Order: sequence, then structure tokens, then C-alpha cells
Amino acid sequence: MPNLEQAYQFCQNMAQSHYENFPVASILLAKKLRRPISVIYAFARTADDFADEGDAPQQQRLEQLEDFSIALQAIKASEYQGDNPIFIALADVIIQHQLPIKLFEDLLDAFKQDVVKNRYANFEEVLDYCTRSANPVGRLLLHLVGQTNDQQLKQSDAVCTALQLINFYQDIVQDYTESNRIYIPQDELAKAGLKDSDLINPDSQKIAPLIRSFYQRAQLIMTYGAELGAHLSGRMGWEVRAMTLGGITTLNKLMSQNDNELLNRPRLNKLTLLKILFISCSKKRYLYHANKQLNII
Repeated sequence: MPNLEQAYQFCQNMAQSHYENFPVASILLAKKLRRPISVIYAFARTADDFADEGDAPQQQRLEQLEDFSIALQAIKASEYQGDNPIFIALADVIIQHQLPIKLFEDLLDAFKQDVVKNRYANFEEVLDYCTRSANPVGRLLLHLVGQTNDQQLKQSDAVCTALQLINFYQDIVQDYTESNRIYIPQDELAKAGLKDSDLINPDSQKIAPLIRSFYQRAQLIMTYGAELGAHLSGRMGWEVRAMTLGGITTLNKLMSQNDNELLNRPRLNKLTLLKILFISCSKKRYLYHANKQLNII
């Protein structure tokens, strides 16, 4: 069985070998936060892979995720005695930082949903999924730095939901063709006179108004939460500002594409990413640029 230090190292190695839209041991973060965030990442990444990667049958995926749920309950009862390095380290992180177990349970619930659900009846269902697939991550980060007043948590939820939606909208074709998963609500597709298969080489006149309405909704949600980054201090504040501004910039690129390019995935080049990092190092500069891109000023 790995000891605690070996368990932490396992999680850090996993975090450093993957680069996602998640603050994985980012150079922007203080060193004291990289270890617990690496553990949270290892938990989420492994569970997400159970749901999405490989060719395991549905029942096996659900059983693997249920094993994670059982381990969480053991940590909650201070009874975890397994040898999984992720949970050895996670138990320590949860105790040290007093992290709510429910946030991890919500993530697992979303991953389980990914296994069994690939269509969403309406936008409310999509938003409900975001509350479990994305929002817990932001809340966990705030708990790590002790910034958990009600307004900050709500703003974090808005930013995380918006980032999740933006990710959906830049991967519409990829999600459908590679995973047979569609996050565009079925009722709104039908109302626009479209079928699932119309997401490939679509009639731009039919689909453009629908897709642009989703961009506007994501923009409105992001507008509510964008101020969060200006209220967080230190390296975590810089990290949150950079992530938020990166999402806003991606959304702007989506919105500026012509109707025939709406389902193309935009790319942020290195120069743009460097500009985002530079802008985000100042709260005042970040807020000005975020508000400008969100059409608040």
C-alpha cells in the first residue's frame, strides 16, 4: 500500500501528464495549492475516463464509478482502508481543507449520467447537468482558499456553467460523431426543424439562429459570474481570471464566426493566451477587458 507521500506523488504525476481546461498544477498557483488540486484532478480525471474512455460495457463503467462512490463514503465515515493512491491522498486533502464530500459525489453523479444519457430534452436538463459536472470544481477551488461566501459561490457556479456550455458549443460536431452525445436540447432542435443528423453539414439558415441563441445564453450566464475573478486575491485570483477570460475570448470567437462556420472549433493561439495571462495579472485590467468583451461597457 502506498504511503501518503507516494499517494500525493501519484496524483501530481497524473496532473502533470495531462493538460485540460482545469487548473492542473498551473504555474499561476501557489505551490501549497498544487498538491491538493492535483489530487482533485486525479479523482475527476480517473472517474471521467471510466465514463468516457475505452470500450468497456456500460455496466462495468457504472460499477467502476460506484466503487468510487463507496470509497467516498468510507472517507466520509473516516473508515477508508483501501490502497488506491487517489483516495489515500484525497482523504488527507478533504480533512485538511474541510472540503464538502457532496461536491465529489456530485461529480460522480454527472459521470454516471454520462454513461447512460446522451440526449437532453430541454435547456433546463443541460443546466442541471452543469450543476454537477462543472460547478463542483469551482466550489472546491474556493473552499481551498477559504473564499466561500454566498455571492462568491453563486458567481463561481455561473463561471463554471458558462465554461461548460462554451465547451459544449465548440465541440458540437466532435461530441456527436465521436461519442454520439448531443448537448443541444432536443426540443429546440425540433422547433428549428432540425434532426440530430443535421448537426453534420447543417443548413446554416436553419441552425444559425439556434446556435447563436445558445451563445447569448452562455454570455449572459458568464456576465453574472465574471466579476468573481476581480474579488479573489493572490495566485488563485490570477488563475480564475485567466480561466474566465479564456472562456470569454473563446465565446467571442464563436460569436464572431459567420453562419457557415458556426460549428467549427475556434483556437486560441499562443499570442492570445499570453495576452490573457498578462491581462489577468491585474484585477482592474482583467475587469475592463472582461466587461468589454461581454458588452457590459
